[in-house]
Amino acid sequence: MNRFLLGGLAVFVLLGIGLFWWQGHAEVEAAAPPAAPMATEPAPLPSADVGDMVGPELPEATELSREQRRFGRYDRDRDGRISRNEMLSTRSDIFRKLDKDGNNLLTFEEWAVATVDKFDGADGDRDGYLTPAEFRKTAPPPKPKAKCSC
Repeated sequence: MNRFLLGGLAVFVLLGIGLFWWQGHAEVEAAAPPAAPMATEPAPLPSADVGDMVGPELPEATELSREQRRFGRYDRDRDGRISRNEMLSTRSDIFRKLDKDGNNLLTFEEWAVATVDKFDGADGDRDGYLTPAEFRKTAPPPKPKAKCSC
């Protein structure tokens, strides 16, 4: 019996909310400004006489190797070397991708240990930075080519 009473009360409450919303919506529509009249003829386009003006030179694109582009993605401050923080900052998105179900069973600290170990293994001179040659060691191994089944 209580279910029927609560259900009926819920219906009346929802009807009341809908009624107030509908009335408020109607008042907004009544106070809306009238539509602007359509122009019969489009306005003329402005023109400018540039005279002898010349724009800036176009930038020259450099041809970077795949490894140089990869190095550039990690080198955030563009100083020609990668710090440990720069290497870890790009890895946080990969961590989120690894945790598919969102239960955080793979903690960031556990994952960061692998990244720090990878950094330490590539940092041959132990100066805390990776040069482009050292960074090349962190590249993922190339995928095997598919054999043709012709």
